Amino acid sequence: MPLTKINMDLIIGAGISGLSYANFCGHHDYIVIDKDSEVGGYCKTIKQDGFTWDYSGHFFHFINAEIKKYLFEKMKEEEILTIQKHSQILFKHKYIDFPFQRNIHQLEKEDFIDCLYDLFNNSYTSENSFKQMLYAKFGKSIAEKFLIPYNEKLYACDLDDLDTDAMGRYFPFADREEIIRNFRNPHNETHNSTFIYPKGGAIEYVKSLISRIDKSRISLNEKLLSIDLKNKLAVTNRRKIKFDRLISSIPLPELLTCSKIDYDNTIYTWNKVLVFNLGFDKKGIDTVNHWIYFPEKIYSFYRIGYYDNIFNDSRLSLYVELGFDRNSEINENEYLKIALNDLHSAGIITDHKLVSYSSIIMNPAYVRINSICELDKEKKLKLLESYGIYSIGRYGGWKYCSIEENMIEAKSLVSKLFV
Repeated sequence: MPLTKINMDLIIGAGISGLSYANFCGHHDYIVIDKDSEVGGYCKTIKQDGFTWDYSGHFFHFINAEIKKYLFEKMKEEEILTIQKHSQILFKHKYIDFPFQRNIHQLEKEDFIDCLYDLFNNSYTSENSFKQMLYAKFGKSIAEKFLIPYNEKLYACDLDDLDTDAMGRYFPFADREEIIRNFRNPHNETHNSTFIYPKGGAIEYVKSLISRIDKSRISLNEKLLSIDLKNKLAVTNRRKIKFDRLISSIPLPELLTCSKIDYDNTIYTWNKVLVFNLGFDKKGIDTVNHWIYFPEKIYSFYRIGYYDNIFNDSRLSLYVELGFDRNSEINENEYLKIALNDLHSAGIITDHKLVSYSSIIMNPAYVRINSICELDKEKKLKLLESYGIYSIGRYGGWKYCSIEENMIEAKSLVSKLFV
């Protein structure tokens, strides 16, 4: 096996995090390897039969003006759509606005009274888990009608297994006063009340990052197999690489395994998400929403999204997301039939003909954050850093975060290493 001797940074993973690091350390030598045949990680786009789909819904909600400007400098302004988000929840065959807890007044009278009563007569006080927090903050009815069943479908686990702050700033909190005010003066804006989406799909963001990188520094179809920590030697399916620093965005448990660092794999858990991208022969009934949440177990999916309502297309184009435990066996053909039946039952499709589709299993998809894992993770990250290895991004950092935050983290690491 050939040996590549380099006095530079070895970047594992050509997704947003790895490519961002490569962008921001442009004055320093580096190489990027990725096991896939294309760059982008989960931020890839499929163009098929006149439809444009991402691997899953990737709708950027920029907060950092510097990051936004950096990406947009290499993109055509006329190719970028800014959309005022419209999303709803299908509950008992009726649409109500998202988030549920701010819009209980839109429920049928009996459900509304249940939610309102439990909100003000709440005996739950413990907040030692994500589930307990939902009961304590919102009462039994809001928790059990939407917040618990929806998130159980998404994470595919008991919510007592998740930390109170498992979703961080992305959870749409609302206190009693906000909920009451919303009855008369709706204010459903969250951190992502608008989103930005390129006409060419999320891959356009990747192209923007790639445009600043020397392509000869990127090696695809190259998978990390092991790391000799002491000698700073990485072994791939192609070669051995002697590195100065290693920046990884692959899932942290995978990096620990490659580094031969012992860890308890029972505390690092995650879900899988099966994504169907579906193209139909004609427009759907819903011409307003960009995505819909489905808390009820009668539907196999927890969320669907409308690409056609973003692009103003004449044919129904959906992404459909189903959550599974990491150990689940997934028969994609079987679940496609189930999903299509459920779309019909929900009134999303009627006599529509499926003319094109693709499917992706995201594994891991959402990491399950709990206090035991968090404590162990911090120790492992510090240990890796002592050997010049930095694990970043959603999966490298084993956390719930946005694509924009991955870019900010990569930029911050560059600043830290190259003071």
